[in-house]
Amino acid sequence: MTGDLMPDHPMFDLPPKAPPETIEAREALAGQVIQTLRRAGLPAFRDGKPSVTDRAGAVVYVDPHAETDSAPVSLSWRCDPAMLGAAVDSLTSGDPDAPVVRYPGIIGLHMQSALINILLSAGVVATPDNDAMNPDHVLVFGTMSDPTPTPRPTPAPESP
Repeated sequence: MTGDLMPDHPMFDLPPKAPPETIEAREALAGQVIQTLRRAGLPAFRDGKPSVTDRAGAVVYVDPHAETDSAPVSLSWRCDPAMLGAAVDSLTSGDPDAPVVRYPGIIGLHMQSALINILLSAGVVATPDNDAMNPDHVLVFGTMSDPTPTPRPTPAPESP
């Protein structure tokens, strides 16, 4: 057996990656989101970068897949790691009703509105995600200058 676990099994097929130029455009958009939030005084960083698991702030994600059902860039708010740890401790000790358990989610929902408004004010198209599993998630689609122009009606030629 090689190191791959059933690589030809359809259950393990991952969607194809987007072409490099698409990934590059998404990375640039993620960078713009981070820069916009930092200019507003908020901590913001990319998910997956070294040493970000112990940081609070806006976590920015880039979808690497070719076809995405959602936005190519998304973000959510991460509370202080100590607060998250306290919530996990309460859950694992059998106290799911403790206020500390709800706190990260409540803060995430409040921050969702703030993040969207900050991004919109800078010309970044952002909306709330309609995902019950990530209700505080923000979807980012591009900037106000990115959308393709709508075709304009061509005036009919005047008849003589």
